[in-house]
Amino acid sequence: MLMEASASFEGQREVMETALALTIDHGIASDGVVAESQTQTAQLWALRERIAEAELKEGRSLKHDVSVPIPALPAFLDGAKATVTAAFPGARLNAFGRAGDENIHFNVLVGSDVDGAALNQTVHDIVVAHGGSISAEHGIGSYRVAELAYYRVGPELELARLIKRSLDPRNLMNPGKVLEL
Repeated sequence: MLMEASASFEGQREVMETALALTIDHGIASDGVVAESQTQTAQLWALRERIAEAELKEGRSLKHDVSVPIPALPAFLDGAKATVTAAFPGARLNAFGRAGDENIHFNVLVGSDVDGAALNQTVHDIVVAHGGSISAEHGIGSYRVAELAYYRVGPELELARLIKRSLDPRNLMNPGKVLEL
């Protein structure tokens, strides 16, 4: 977890160190660091920003930009880890994001022999079972159009199509993105 907090009260560093120590003492974290300078803060953020690059060097990564309600996040992460690693032996998980706004990048590093569609459905079924959405900050785009149609059926999907047709009757704006008309 990477957390940045700022305050103008005396003793703020001690508060952060105490919070970190408590997470370690309670088994929530196994290690941690509190930045000593702005340079170290920037270096820590650079690690976060390079996750996609690091995954690319590791091989194939199936990415899931999902949203799960905050109270359901621990159960989702535990359940997704157990289910995905059991169903896809050798899969390695990399979950990160902004838990405070319910956004999780649940990436799964796998070999080329893994059925990507089956893995995506496994992850998304778990997301939906926890009250989440298969798309968060990056949207549906063209990559997840069929999956949106699978998870959002009936009146909800028809209403979305009706709105799209009303605003864009000739389907000129982003054709093939989000909705199949």
